[in-house]
Amino acid sequence: MEIQDIIKEENKVYCKPELLDDVHMHYCPGCSHGVIHKLLAEVIAEMGIADKTVGVSPVGCAVFAYNYIDVDWVEAAHGRAPAVATAVSRLWPENVVFTYQGDGDMAAIGTAESIHAANRGENIVMIFVNNAIYGMTGGQMAPTTLIGQKTATTPYGRRVDLNGHPLEITNLMAILDGTCYVTRQAVHTPAAVRKTKACIKKAFENAIAKKGTSVVEIVSTCNSGWKMNPVESNEWMAQHMFEKYPLGDLKNI
Repeated sequence: MEIQDIIKEENKVYCKPELLDDVHMHYCPGCSHGVIHKLLAEVIAEMGIADKTVGVSPVGCAVFAYNYIDVDWVEAAHGRAPAVATAVSRLWPENVVFTYQGDGDMAAIGTAESIHAANRGENIVMIFVNNAIYGMTGGQMAPTTLIGQKTATTPYGRRVDLNGHPLEITNLMAILDGTCYVTRQAVHTPAAVRKTKACIKKAFENAIAKKGTSVVEIVSTCNSGWKMNPVESNEWMAQHMFEKYPLGDLKNI
């Protein structure tokens, strides 16, 4: 390595990922979506696949993801992201296709599309942001809301006899023959951020290698919906969410 290169490497400073557009994000302060967007932008740039990556953005807090990450995007109806991603991947198999879905999108209105795309083993990546609440529409109960958790539609806490059990959809994905990689991570600490980035990269590598469907669940916070500040939200998530949704790989072929 030349001395100029060594000096340049030592003087390197942390900066915004090149694929993140220079616009203000609409997310609430402390929201996990911004961190996840950053990781996606970094992975895509570092892998050199920006010109052949296609994201599918459905409805939810992340509906405007196409404003922030500078790759090609397709807007999908609520819950239909995996179906749209299937079409894009099959029509243009040279592209790397991923969906960006919340718990309402993947585990409620889009359950059928998500499960069947994964069961078919479509060569796509599903990024699943699980904050256990409907953040965009007022903080209602989601399929992933915890037992006893208070929301706008469960003001006294979720009850099994009335609302049923929280849906662990990632566990369902793991038992399908079409999935090659299913993992559950978080972005609440620097170590967790680094691990999640590695998992996202692995999922994209699987799509390039045509191994089947990869699912990366990211257990996240919703400060506004949970009625907490960012620090309290991270603490509550670690104390309660990880018990129901433990972090780690569920499937790795």
